[in-house]
Amino acid sequence: MFSQTTAITILNLKSIPERWGPSLVIVIGLAGVVAVFTALLAMATGFETTLKSTGRTDTAIIMRGGSDAELNSGLPLDQGVLIKQAPGIRKDDDGQPLASAEMMFIAELAKKGDRSGSNVTVRGIEPKGMKLRPQLKLVEGRMFETGKRELIVGSGVAQQFDGAHVGQTLRFRGSEWTVVGIFSSGDANDSELWCDVAVAQTTFNRGGYSSIRAALDGPDGLKTLKDALNADPRFAVDVSTELDYYSGQTRQFRQQIGFLAGVVTFIMALGAIFAALNSMYAAVAARGKEIATLRAIGFGGLPVVASVMIEALVLALVGGALGALIAYLLFNNFSVSTLGQNFTQVVFAFKVTPTLVVRGLIIAVAIGMIGGFLPAIRAARLPVTTALREQ
Repeated sequence: MFSQTTAITILNLKSIPERWGPSLVIVIGLAGVVAVFTALLAMATGFETTLKSTGRTDTAIIMRGGSDAELNSGLPLDQGVLIKQAPGIRKDDDGQPLASAEMMFIAELAKKGDRSGSNVTVRGIEPKGMKLRPQLKLVEGRMFETGKRELIVGSGVAQQFDGAHVGQTLRFRGSEWTVVGIFSSGDANDSELWCDVAVAQTTFNRGGYSSIRAALDGPDGLKTLKDALNADPRFAVDVSTELDYYSGQTRQFRQQIGFLAGVVTFIMALGAIFAALNSMYAAVAARGKEIATLRAIGFGGLPVVASVMIEALVLALVGGALGALIAYLLFNNFSVSTLGQNFTQVVFAFKVTPTLVVRGLIIAVAIGMIGGFLPAIRAARLPVTTALREQ
């Protein structure tokens, strides 16, 4: 049986150039399915990767209880001072808590080539906020000075928005700020503008903080910090690691994109299945006399089924690989921005990962199997005399 299957399969594959039209329909259809599926999930993967890479397991974020995002959180000034003294927070070289009380607000900037404004996150930080983010590096200019209306901007903001370059002045909320530096961190921080938290509070008449970031003191630091703050009746706060916080920020987006990818892929897959069925039926009909002759000289029905299925799978794999290649070339590391959990722009890049490519190929193979199964059964079950008369 194996030798018969091999012989018929080789014959089928060699005849594909003679049937390039129907074969191309299968390849292009499946390439489109896999390309769209991979591109959509590459967007979700890129967004998730950007936010997850922002978070660390050894850094805690403290927000007002019940807040699902920093922009919705608010902590009074006095609580900010007390929280930084809580146990579980690591001390730096000068014996002071390695923590930064931070404030977030929204500014509106114009995207390049677009007159309409888009929301961008502005983050006021304390000097130790930089130490809590060792991945962040200044790539141009200098750090802002405390007490001055100066900004450093993320590389993603500088890339996509007007006026966000060193030496330029940004105007928002009735105030003017000078851009003195550009930083890069390879995560969601690249979508923000940073300034001195005290200057931001004075400028915008804000009397508190959005959150507090703190380095944890050892593996048990998070539990120690949580227990201490929960036991103090003066505080009503939520404590989590940065990694858990940013992972939670991607959940809704990933669910929406996953649902959209599923719906679009299902619709396109139906079209690809019918295209494969039509093409494989045509291929079987065109080789009806050939198949009938093989069966007449002793070839079994099962090798015929296997050979038709293998041909369909080969075409499916070619189409799937082509679709994955198209998605990789067009979208991998393609930088875009979208609204994040805070209704502000988050700049991120599409990520076409090996896992997505494998999933796309699995979908292509499944479609190829479905599209080739019925024609293969027909080729094996059609009586030899009938097949010869049809020709």
